[in-house]
Amino acid sequence: MALLLEVEDLKVAFDTPRGTVRAVDGISFAVEAGRTLGLVGESGSGKSVTSLAVMGLHHGATVTGSIRLHGQELTGLGERELGAVRGRRIAMIFQDPLSSLHPFYTVGEQIAEHYRVHFRAGRKAGRAKAIEMLAEVGIPEPARRVDEYPHQFSGGMRQRVMIAMALACEPDLLIADEPTTALDVTVQAQILDLIARIQQDRGLGVVMITHDLGVVARVAHEVLVMYGGRAAEQAPAERLFAAPAHPYTRGLLDSLPRLDDGDDAPLRAIPGSPPSLLAPAPGCSFAPRCARTTAASAEEHARCLAERPPLDRLGPPTAGHLAACHLPLVPEGIV
Repeated sequence: MALLLEVEDLKVAFDTPRGTVRAVDGISFAVEAGRTLGLVGESGSGKSVTSLAVMGLHHGATVTGSIRLHGQELTGLGERELGAVRGRRIAMIFQDPLSSLHPFYTVGEQIAEHYRVHFRAGRKAGRAKAIEMLAEVGIPEPARRVDEYPHQFSGGMRQRVMIAMALACEPDLLIADEPTTALDVTVQAQILDLIARIQQDRGLGVVMITHDLGVVARVAHEVLVMYGGRAAEQAPAERLFAAPAHPYTRGLLDSLPRLDDGDDAPLRAIPGSPPSLLAPAPGCSFAPRCARTTAASAEEHARCLAERPPLDRLGPPTAGHLAACHLPLVPEGIV
C-alpha cells in the first residue's frame, strides 16, 4: 500500500491566560491508501486537535513536528499553499453537518463552490458536479434536491451532503471527525457503510475520529488510542480488541455494555478524571486512575508517577503493537 500521510512527533500548544495548554504532546502515526486509522479517546484526549493540525486549521496555536502528505511537508506552509492542499488533497467531514452547512445557500451551491474554487470551473460544471456527487452518496432525486437548503434534509441526509462536498474534489485522504454523532443507530450504519464503499472505490486513506469503539471495530484497520494528548496504545484493530495492552484501553473496552450482562448490571466506568493539559504529569498521565499502578510495588508505583513511559513495541515486529505503559497487560496466548 502507498503511504499517504506521515505524522511524526506532532505537538500542538495553545497559550491561555492560565498558561500553556499542551493539547497534543508528541503524536506519531501513518495512514496508507485504502486503509482506515481510528483515533480513539475520551473527550479532551486530543483527537480533534490532531485532525485540525493535519488540516492546518489551528490559527494562533504553536504546531511543531512533521506532517507529510505524499512526502510533502505541510508544517510551516503558508495559508496560500495550505489552501491548495486543504479540501483538494485532504478533506474533512465534521461531526455537526447542520452547523457546518450554510443555511442561506442551497446544498448544490455549496458543493459547486467547493469544486469551482479548486478546479476553476464554471457554474454549469459546478452544478453538474454537485448533482453527480449527491447521486454518488445516495441522495434520491439529486437533480431536484440540489436546489434545496440544509434545513430541508434529515440529519443523515445532511451528513451525506457533507460527504459529497468533501469528496467532490477527489481527495487522497479523508478525515472524519465523529461523523455519526447524534445519528440513530440505523443511520450510523448507513453512513459508515457509505464511507467504506467510497473508500474501496477510490482507494482513499481515512482517519476516523471517534470515542465509539463500536465504530472503530466496524471500520478501522489500525487504531491509535489517545489519552491526555499522548499516544497510549497503537495496534492493528483486530489485535487491539483481542489483546489490549494499556490499562486505559482495557478500561475503555470494559466500559462498553455487554449483551450477556444482566438487566441490573452496573456500567463499568473508569474512575477519576482526565488529566490537566495545563500541567501535564511528569510520569504516565493515566497513573492516577490506573488500578495496576495502585496495586504495584512501591518502586513500580513511583516509576509510573515520575517517569513518562515510551511508546514501546509489544510482541514481534510484525504485530505492529505499541503501548506507552510501564506495566502493560500481557493476555494469555498473545505474543
